[in-house]
Amino acid sequence: MARRLGVTEGCLRAWREAAREHGESAFPGRGSLTPADDEVRRLRAENARLRAERDLLKKAAAYFASPPT
Repeated sequence: MARRLGVTEGCLRAWREAAREHGESAFPGRGSLTPADDEVRRLRAENARLRAERDLLKKAAAYFASPPT
């Protein structure tokens, strides 16, 4: 079975064990993130937005601080 899936037997064994221990929550995938993973995703997006805003404000401050030409 492992060969058909293109994985090692140890990997397949680990998946099977995780499924036994955690059920459907063992492999949340992209469709159903755990609450912690969802928060990390949300915080990373917010962090990227805040960095972009900061960079824009730095450029604006530099523009208005320079003497007119």
